Amino acid sequence: MNEINSKNTIIKINDLKKAFGDITVLNGISEEIYEGEVVVVIGPSGSGKSTFLRCLNLLENPDSGEIIIDGEQINTPGVDVDRLRQKMGMVFQHFNLFPHLTVLENITLAPVKLNLMSPKDAENKAFELLKTVDLYEKANVYPSSLSGGQKQRIAIARALAMEPEIMLFDEPTSALDPEMVGEVLDVMKQLASSGMTMVVVTHEMGFAKEVGTRLLFIDEGKILENGDPKDILSNPKQERTKIFLSKVLK
Repeated sequence: MNEINSKNTIIKINDLKKAFGDITVLNGISEEIYEGEVVVVIGPSGSGKSTFLRCLNLLENPDSGEIIIDGEQINTPGVDVDRLRQKMGMVFQHFNLFPHLTVLENITLAPVKLNLMSPKDAENKAFELLKTVDLYEKANVYPSSLSGGQKQRIAIARALAMEPEIMLFDEPTSALDPEMVGEVLDVMKQLASSGMTMVVVTHEMGFAKEVGTRLLFIDEGKILENGDPKDILSNPKQERTKIFLSKVLK
């Protein structure tokens, strides 16, 4: 398990609410996430877990409540959202790589375009990250030649190229063939062991147990369980959690 580097709050959420039409998706979530934590979020489909994650970097705008990153409220008028998003890398279920760009170009595009790095520095950083995800030799190929697992590892490298403080993962392995899941989880474990603050929506209970510092079980837009992953997975307190885990822990 990743050791928490400090007790500094890096994400604070106060009474977060979000509805799509008549359907309430987040129903008053309040939570603190500390620097260096690996918070794993689980729950049934439609429970609000992906919406919760997407609200953290304002890909979805909450209807009410506060999201505070590094002491600064981000869902308030006048905030430079793009600047704040640079603190949070996000990896999606479906890679979202640009098919017309090489792997190297995919990774260097944002840091150069946003004037965060010179083209040369961005390229050096990209090669360093390609070593990290064990795909150094793929720098000059196009995404179409990569397996799903390789694409997801490149997507992780691309997010890391922005040198974020926080990494958000939205079901990063759910679109992969089973034999490719392990290679992506290995990169995520390596990232966790480096001390990166991570919030991971996933159905990979083994990852939650091995790497997570904390587990949140969300259902109907509320956090029903919050604690040590091993404790919750082996001895859930809420009946709803027990029913969910009985279906996924087979």
